[in-house]
Parts: sequence; C-alpha cells; structure tokens
Amino acid sequence: MEPIHSLSQLLDQAQCHYSIFDLSRRVQHLDTDIFKAVEDNRQPYPWPLQQHAHFALAFWQETDAPWIWFLRFPLDERGLLKAAAVGDFIKYTLEALGSRVLQDMTEEQQHALSQNPYIFKPKEDKLAVFHAQLSAQLKLPASHYYASAQDYLNGKLGWDQWQQLGLQGIADVCVRSKEKNNATAIRKALQNMPITPCYALLGCLEHQRVNDSVYQIISEKLTTELSHKTPDIFLMSAYLRALSGQDATSLATRIQQVLNHPEMCHAEVLIAIAGRCWNALTQPNIATQFLIRLAETKDQTLFNQLFADLVTIPALRGTLLPLLHSNQNPQLTQAILTLQNHTRQSTQSTANG
Repeated sequence: MEPIHSLSQLLDQAQCHYSIFDLSRRVQHLDTDIFKAVEDNRQPYPWPLQQHAHFALAFWQETDAPWIWFLRFPLDERGLLKAAAVGDFIKYTLEALGSRVLQDMTEEQQHALSQNPYIFKPKEDKLAVFHAQLSAQLKLPASHYYASAQDYLNGKLGWDQWQQLGLQGIADVCVRSKEKNNATAIRKALQNMPITPCYALLGCLEHQRVNDSVYQIISEKLTTELSHKTPDIFLMSAYLRALSGQDATSLATRIQQVLNHPEMCHAEVLIAIAGRCWNALTQPNIATQFLIRLAETKDQTLFNQLFADLVTIPALRGTLLPLLHSNQNPQLTQAILTLQNHTRQSTQSTANG
C-alpha cells in the first residue's frame, strides 16, 4: 500500500464516496476539486475562521449510511493547510482504525479516535444545518422533526406551541425551502412567530440563500428595527446574518443601510457582519465604512481580532491590506496604527522567544 499523505487519498484508497462541507463561518458545501487543491497547497482555504479550517467530511460506500468526521486544522500565515497537522490526523486514524476507515468500531477504537486533537464538535445550530444539507444532498429523508416543523411554520399548531419543536426540523425546512411550499411557511412564520423560535429560524436561514419573498420580508423587518428609537441590537444582528447567503450586491445594500446609522453599529452587529456577511466587504467602500464603524467603538481588542480574522479570507485580502496604507478617517487611522504596533510587538516577541 502506497503512503497516504492526504484525506482524499485516504478515502480514495478505501474506495469511498465522500462530500465536504465547510463549517467555519457558514455551513456550505465545499467543492471536491477545491478541497483537493487546498490539500495540495495549490490554493488557500477559502473560508478560514481564526486561522483554522473547520469542515465536515462525510464518506460512504454504495447505499450505506455515511460516516462523518468533524475536523479542525490550522492554517499558516498564507492561509494554506498545514500538511504536518493533516499527516498527524492520518497517523492517529490509521493507528486507531487500521487501513479500513469504514467499519464498526470497538469502544477502544472509538475512544482512540475521539482523543484525536483535530476532531471537534460543532455548535448545535451548525450541526443541525449540516445534517439537513447532507441528507438533502444525498436525497435521504429529512429528520422525524420535519413534519411538525412544517406544521408549526404553517401556523397549524398555534404560534405559542413552539416549545416542542426540534431545531433539526426547522433546519430541514430551511434547507428544503423549495419543497412543499416551505418558503411560504417560512415567510408566514417570520410575520407571526414569537421571538424565541424566530431566532432559531433566522439562525438556520444564515446558511442558505433565501428566496426573494423571504429576503423582502427580512429586509423590511431590518428597516423597521432600524427606525426604532431603541432598536433590538441582537434581533437586528440576526436579521443581517439571515441575509448572509445573498449575492454580494444585495447583501451590500443591507450592510450599507446599517452602517449608515453609526449609533446602530454595536459590537454585536459588527461581529455579525464579519462572521457571516463578510462577502459584502469585498466592495472597498463597504469595507472602509465597516472598519470606520469598528474603529468608532474604541474597542481596540475587537478591532484587532476582527481585522486579523477577516484579512485571512482570500477574497478579502486584496481589499483590506491596501487600507493599512491609505489615509482614512482619523479614528480608523489611529486604530490601524495601534494594530500595526501590536502586530510588530507580537512578531518581535515571537522572534525573541
């Protein structure tokens, strides 16, 4: 057996079918060719989070139920996957399972694999959306929560009868929004449901592109919230995140709408933009205004963290890096200077260490 240097090689050698989903910022399918290019260091990981790649690897043979690994690997300063980490994971896996990655594991094997430092547990909402996306992709049935979620979102159970709903069912409805009038149910629910289940629904919508009618309703609710004397910052952030799957132009329109209200640019809102709506920041004017609002919070730690995280996204590097050397708003200029000094000191400290 030839040496194994990559995950795709491991699965190809085991004659598995497999599918990859990014779990870093938004739950979304990652094209196999792009994944192989990332493994070969021919391109950086497209959607890094805190200098790591977070993804789910589902693999199966023929009609068998898929096995799933949730993996987290470090990236270097260029956003490339650290091959040594992948090699370590493969070594751990082969030691725990042998050459057969598709097998029923003993308790000892399960324990050995769980101790692998590159395995992580996604948050509940991302986990629900991932399972919904995977089952839809593989044309498998939705979860047993699906029917009750449909009934609730259609208003058949009464809007106050949400306590027994499963998050998985809501995720299934959102992912399958083109089926069985689900988009109509989502639209109806957004106009009637209480705030707690509404947050759950908006959270699931973060990970797909909503249809035009749902986009219109969420946009109207965002506009209404902006008009309030004391808006609900957390609800406004949830509306923004729910629109993050739209095309960059549509999303930029809503981000601009919020950024035009400096008093609304609370840290929670700015984190929502950076974490989910970063696609809009590919437009230089939006990126500049976002950084100005971020600087205006006078929270240098937050500024440093969000800028450092965003600049690792390959699609944003060409937009953000030139801003380090351009004349901007005085507060932004000062925040950037402080960031550069902090980075310089950190680099010197690392070198001296």
